[in-house]
Amino acid sequence: MELKQIKDLMSAMKTGGIKRLQIKDSSGFELQLERHDEVRTASPVVHYAPVKEEEHPVRQPVHHAPLKAEADVAPVLAGQYVTSPMVGTFYVSSSPEDPPFIKVGDRVTENTVVCIIEAMKVMNEVKAGVAGTVAEICVNNASTVEFGTKLLRVTV
Repeated sequence: MELKQIKDLMSAMKTGGIKRLQIKDSSGFELQLERHDEVRTASPVVHYAPVKEEEHPVRQPVHHAPLKAEADVAPVLAGQYVTSPMVGTFYVSSSPEDPPFIKVGDRVTENTVVCIIEAMKVMNEVKAGVAGTVAEICVNNASTVEFGTKLLRVTV
């Protein structure tokens, strides 16, 4: 089956309101498509402004913008983040027996080694790149990180 045929099936599923489609043929080809309802945004909330009945017998609606969910509002934290320069595994020390390179409250300079990221069996030292005080370590030891993952926050 070609991609265009699959896209046509997907379009027909949406048009027809079909949630799930499964196709099998005698050659062993099998295709399963499943459609989920689209996420709808919150509609505006309407509140009525309090008025004295003798002034205005009909209440006038007051429109408010939809409230943002907690997940949409990120706290703004002071400082600069040291981010991962690569994909790999984050380690706070060179071995489990060694003390961590840094901990919250430590002063660092641009050249302070703050962690190691293991990538393809190679241990790569990561330097702070900024001078200040370590305010937060954002990643747990031995966690997988991606390029750009916030490793720690340094306040100046």
